Amino acid sequence: MRSLPPARQRINRILERLQEAYPDAACTLRFTNPLELLVATILSAQCTDALVNKVTPDVFKKYKTARAYAEADLAALERDLSRVNFYRNKARSIQRACRLLVDRFGGKVPDRMEDLLELPGVARKTANVVLGNAFRVQAGIVVDTHVMRVSQRLGLTSQTDRDKIERDLMALVPRARWTRFGHQMIIHGRTICIARKPKCRECPLGSALCPSYEKA
Repeated sequence: MRSLPPARQRINRILERLQEAYPDAACTLRFTNPLELLVATILSAQCTDALVNKVTPDVFKKYKTARAYAEADLAALERDLSRVNFYRNKARSIQRACRLLVDRFGGKVPDRMEDLLELPGVARKTANVVLGNAFRVQAGIVVDTHVMRVSQRLGLTSQTDRDKIERDLMALVPRARWTRFGHQMIIHGRTICIARKPKCRECPLGSALCPSYEKA
């Protein structure tokens, strides 16, 4: 990495450039309520949002409530999710999560981080997606593989653990921007700062803000 000013001195300009480049960045999973987003986010692990969006319309028509998932025949639920990677594990997680929703939360998806983290198949990434997009609660920053990679390349963190990366980012980014920042970093990682060969010459951040410019 080249030597640039510390992250705190660069973050405002980084946020400005991301906003200019991706003003409409948003959650790409399709949903109409918190339960649908919870299910879609669990399904999206190690799977593209595009594929999840192809599978969920029929699933959401069939299973309209947490109780419907909780009481479903597991083999049937697995078949309904079979186009998604690791569908058996995900079907079990969704069913167990929905049973807990029924038993403890009246069948409703809770809007608090500590409650969401009690659900099977839900870690901070999934909880942040649900809270930020279904409830507009800025509880944290989504850290997926794209956010992890881009944050490291930008020198915003030196951590490799997702939770530690999230803490570093939360300390830098204003709380009101947490959800939007996550979306913008994800699309930047998908389209420009890609894993194998980042498109540095097309990057809206440029060499003045990225210590890894043409070095990644």
